[in-house]
Parts: sequence; structure tokens; C-alpha cells
Amino acid sequence: MIPHPARSRRGSPMGKTLTALVAALATMLVLSSCGGGENGDGEPAAHTAADGQRFNDADVAFATDMVQHHAQALAMVDQTMGRDLGPRVERLAESIRAAQGPEIETMTGWLTDWDQPIPETVRDHANAHGGHVETDPDMPGMMSPEQMAELEAAPDAEFAQLFLTMMIDHHEGAVEMARAEQRDGLHPDAVALAEQIESAQNREIATMQRMLS
Repeated sequence: MIPHPARSRRGSPMGKTLTALVAALATMLVLSSCGGGENGDGEPAAHTAADGQRFNDADVAFATDMVQHHAQALAMVDQTMGRDLGPRVERLAESIRAAQGPEIETMTGWLTDWDQPIPETVRDHANAHGGHVETDPDMPGMMSPEQMAELEAAPDAEFAQLFLTMMIDHHEGAVEMARAEQRDGLHPDAVALAEQIESAQNREIATMQRMLS
């Protein structure tokens, strides 16, 4: 009896090989369609910058958000200029300015190296237009435009207490963001900066709480 041609192809080694190849290709397509911002372990997806440095989406989010967060702190510090607030508040304001200005430059440099957009900040907008920009209400510790306007309008006698109260909340938000970067970030320098921010701002929180007591 002559074998049926179709049955012969399915049973041949070549037929089995073709079937296996089709199955493998189908699996690859399914896996590729599941790709996204996380790797197979549920961690933020990793990328490689032009200089070979590794970073992930958590690093990008940290730098992007902290640039805006620091800029608002500096905008609050700007409002201390020309006021009679006493040496302790003035020293604190200068300490915040001296620390966070260079940190903004560092994080902006990372975003440039990672080919990521530089966020517009409240300070950029105020310098250019004399107004305010909307802030992300979900970003920990960020003041609303109404709160910033209240601080600006406060007389010197009330300003110091309001400034310290708001800055404590602002610092606590930064500490929360820094802890998230230490947990999820990949870029060693970004994680190290997050550790530095947490330590420095916790110290300043304690200082401001003593000043209010």
C-alpha cells in the first residue's frame, strides 16, 4: 500500500521540525507582546545610557520629580530674601539653597545623559513670567500654588513659622521620594544621592521642629 502523502509529511522528521519552529515563534510573539516598563521580575525596566551607565525607570522618575521638588524648595527660600527673620531662619534658608541648587544641576545632568526631558519647574516659570506653574498634587510634600501665594503674602512676623511648617512637610515628602529611589533605583549615583537627601533632610526636619518648639 502507498502511504498517504499528508500522513507521511506529518510523521516525517521534517514535519516535526516545522511544527516545533512554528510553536517556538508563537511563544516568542506572545512573550514580546507582554513587554512593558518592567522586567520579568516585576522590577523597573533597565536601560543603558550612551556612556554605558545603567539606569532604570525608577531613576528617571526620581530625578524628574526631585528636580521639581527641589525647585519649589528653592522658590520658598527665595521668599526669605529681604525679610527680617532672624539668624537661625536665615542660616537654614542658606543651607537649603547651598545643598539643593547643586543637586538640581546633578539630576538635570543625569536626565540629559539618559536622553530624558528636563521638567519645567515653578522656579523657571516664576523667573520667566512672574507667576506660578501647576504642581503635581500627587508628589509628596509639594505645596499648592495657593500655599505658595499665602507664604509670599505673609508679613515677617508670621512668615517664619509658616515657612518652617511648610518646609517640614516639604522635606518629609522628599524623604519619602528618596526612600523609594533607594528601594527601586538602579543607577548607583542616583541611589547614593537619595541616601544623602534622606539623611540631610531628616536632620533639617529635626532642626526646624526644635525652632518651632
